[in-house]
Amino acid sequence: MGPLSGIKVVELAGIGPAPYGAMLLADLGADVVRIDRSGNVTGGDPDTPPNDITSRGRRSIGVDLKHPDGVATVLDLVEQADALLEGFRPGVMERLGLGPDVCLERNPRLVYGRMTGWGQEGPYAHTAGHDINYIALAGVLEPLGRAGEQPTPPINLVGDFGGGGMLLAFGVCAALLEARTSGQGQVVDAAMIDGAASLMTMTWSFRHMGIWNDERGTNMLDTGAHFYDTYETSDGRYLSIGSIEPQFYAELLRLTGMENEELPWQHDRSQWPAMKERFAAIFASKTRDEWCEIMEGTDVCFAPVLTMDEAPRHPHIAQRGTYTEVAGLTQPAPVPRFSRTPGAVARPPAHAGQHTDEVLAEWGVPSDVINDRRSSGAIA
Repeated sequence: MGPLSGIKVVELAGIGPAPYGAMLLADLGADVVRIDRSGNVTGGDPDTPPNDITSRGRRSIGVDLKHPDGVATVLDLVEQADALLEGFRPGVMERLGLGPDVCLERNPRLVYGRMTGWGQEGPYAHTAGHDINYIALAGVLEPLGRAGEQPTPPINLVGDFGGGGMLLAFGVCAALLEARTSGQGQVVDAAMIDGAASLMTMTWSFRHMGIWNDERGTNMLDTGAHFYDTYETSDGRYLSIGSIEPQFYAELLRLTGMENEELPWQHDRSQWPAMKERFAAIFASKTRDEWCEIMEGTDVCFAPVLTMDEAPRHPHIAQRGTYTEVAGLTQPAPVPRFSRTPGAVARPPAHAGQHTDEVLAEWGVPSDVINDRRSSGAIA
């Protein structure tokens, strides 16, 4: 039922951002078939799916990509597909005989989505890397952290997923929309270094406006300000405060009992450290739940800092269904939401090669060809 229902996607199995991009497309209704290497096909009980949530919603076929008939099998699917997603280093798909020139010759309407860290060209293009490296070179990692401390990686959210898989899914959707008009496919070069840089657009704006200090942890949004930070409570838990606007800051002062005191101007940076110490002492005087009773439902811009176990059970999260459960595993629900064509998790993660015969037959590969390719070892 999702808005991408009817779209057929071939995904070359990988790790991290490309599978996440494929998951997003599958959540929104695309029929995504993952090509797993035949060497990874070990069988598995369909009633006990793998725990890799990022592989949800897709069917899997097992293919030997080093066998000519394995490559031919992928090209058979490409001929029927609207898009292909791959996350290998530049040149790998070309060496396999599945590069964009070959695939677009087979299917001129194909959108060929490529996910890398460094991009398809540039001095670093052929070197290894991970999220931490991509966001470092993009100028994203350096500002992250508290004053006087080293940069703190935000796990792998910015490069792999926000600047990677999500950018890939967005780019593929845009190219699919254009292909419906032009009748022509194209290559989408989604690079984590580019996506991470794009996420810094507002920070660059602040810097050009003269309201961003390059010293880490001294700005309004990077833990420098007392009114935009986390604070520990008396029970060792934490709460978040984001009272930026004057009316919200006034509410913060009221609820913390400081509204009638003579205090420095909210944006006097020289006073931020002292005010932070004052707020830390106040918030440490009560438990997190006590502060929830005081602040929830107000315009102070407040929320408790919840653990991964707590978040799905919070009344707001639970009412919206932000998390769901599939095959016994709690996981984020499909996003965004659509009023008429809602997305859904079509199926739990598949074992490698679980749907080989089913997919190939459904996508038009004759049964005798399937049997021959299995006999030759081209497919699992």
